[in-house]
Amino acid sequence: MAGIDQTINDLADDFALLPDWEERISHVIELARSLEPISDAERTEENRVRGCISRVWLVSERRTDAPDKLYFRGDSDAHLVRGEIAMLLRIFSGRTPQEILSIDPKAVFERLGLKEALTAQRSNGLFSMMNRIQQEARDAA
Repeated sequence: MAGIDQTINDLADDFALLPDWEERISHVIELARSLEPISDAERTEENRVRGCISRVWLVSERRTDAPDKLYFRGDSDAHLVRGEIAMLLRIFSGRTPQEILSIDPKAVFERLGLKEALTAQRSNGLFSMMNRIQQEARDAA
């Protein structure tokens, strides 16, 4: 697995190839196809991310084969948000809590060039998801 900074750079490079915000949004939605599904039993209030317009669930777990790392799965009732989740999981899932906490969410947002592509409400939801991932990392550290 590439380092977290390299993964962010790879995503940024992908977005840089797309000439306008409409194509960037389409790319984010396309990323949703890579999401591992969550069960109905995991769609709980405990797993729900607050601060998002859409309903978003985020599940964190440790795996016995890599107990020092956190793995995330998530889902939403909105296609664009599902793509945002997939993008965030590509960056943060399978990382140590220290790696996750070393990343500034605003810097990720800026690096990916999504500022002009997302509405203020969508941006707030994305930050809420990143903050939730970092809270899970703080709790696990």
